[in-house]
Amino acid sequence: QVQLVESGGGSAQAGGSLRLSCAASGLTFTRFYMGWFRQASGKEREFVAVINSNGSGASYADSLKGRFTISRDNAKSTVYLQMNSLKPEDTAVYYCAAGTAWTTSAKSYNYWGRGTQVTVSS
Repeated sequence: QVQLVESGGGSAQAGGSLRLSCAASGLTFTRFYMGWFRQASGKEREFVAVINSNGSGASYADSLKGRFTISRDNAKSTVYLQMNSLKPEDTAVYYCAAGTAWTTSAKSYNYWGRGTQVTVSS
């Protein structure tokens, strides 16, 4: 049974930082691209970042470049999202996802975590 479990969410002040983690189990982690998405209240789920299977390449939503960094530790089957210079508009539920394609489309990912709430106050 595949499980993706996010952690590290919480509350932060604008300008602060948070580091999200997503621990994967039940799958061959090194075979999957890993992505982060987010969904704010009343809005559609949107792409945040994706990283390839060996961690050598990553892509980000244009609006987040320079503030967010995705990384992975294949020995721990874990993917991370470092979020710096947080803004109130970053408030959302953050989801990690595993897929077999290099894509920003949520529909193309095979497995999803349940999400972790991030709230940024001004």
